[in-house]
Amino acid sequence: MKALKISVILSLGLWFLSCEEPYIPPTTEEDQQYVIEGYIEEGEGALPTYVMVTKSLPYLSTIGPEQLANIFVKNAHVTVNDGEKTVTLVQLCLNELPEELRKQAIELLGLNPDSTSFNICLYVDVLQQLNKKQGGKYDLNVDIDGYNLSATTTIPQYVPLFDPHFEEPPGEPSDTLAALWFKIKDPVGPNYYRYFTTGDEGDGLLAPFQSTTDDAFFDGKEFDFPLNKAERRGGGGDNNFDDFGLFHRGDSLTVKWMCLDKVHFDFWRTRDFAANSGGPFSSYTRIKTNVKGGLGIWGGYSVGYHRLYCPPK
Repeated sequence: MKALKISVILSLGLWFLSCEEPYIPPTTEEDQQYVIEGYIEEGEGALPTYVMVTKSLPYLSTIGPEQLANIFVKNAHVTVNDGEKTVTLVQLCLNELPEELRKQAIELLGLNPDSTSFNICLYVDVLQQLNKKQGGKYDLNVDIDGYNLSATTTIPQYVPLFDPHFEEPPGEPSDTLAALWFKIKDPVGPNYYRYFTTGDEGDGLLAPFQSTTDDAFFDGKEFDFPLNKAERRGGGGDNNFDDFGLFHRGDSLTVKWMCLDKVHFDFWRTRDFAANSGGPFSSYTRIKTNVKGGLGIWGGYSVGYHRLYCPPK
């Protein structure tokens, strides 16, 4: 009987393996693909619409400043249609701008200054010509010497947070730390959310390790929930587990709350899973994309900001 059980288990295991689709990531420059990262936002403090066009790096390759500088695709023809008109985005290479204008562009686009030591090139709706509205649909087209990439996204209705308040964190009482709580009234039907918070001093807005959620467990409900402070990835800070997700009393902070559609949510959900599941025994994760002809994301957000002060105890 024991031998029979083992035989059945092995048979099932081989059956599952036979059904799993193998995936071998590109390993040579000839297999490189174009990658899109672009966003269109509507709401308070919304960023200008921008698109970054790059080339993927081979899976087995050395990554340094020279390789990173060469991945940006210049002189592409990038357009966005908002349902009424088609707008051509303007190429903007940061290191080719005067220093003061470069600093303003980095701040305006919400980029991490630490990542701008090489020449980042973007395509931007500089004059804000696009008609950005909740419920709108936006078609992206990128032409690179006759090679076309396309994607479509929407800007969903905004679901606001309200009643921000700070509470004593769980565990030992603390005079210096607090947990941030909000309320939300989730509409009936599927909704998808993402958020950023300011990190430690100088970090700007960061995405937490798990930056997205759907409403599968709270559809149509009003309730309180905690919002964790984001931490810089890669050990940029002390990453003390005692204060993980908590805010320091006496600090000012910003929360950027965003609503996104299902396809956009799936991209970030798989991306966060891939980023948080490293290690020698982890499996390769294919991040979902909505880009036809390439990889990446063209995503819409409805956005709102909360600028708060965490009071002393």
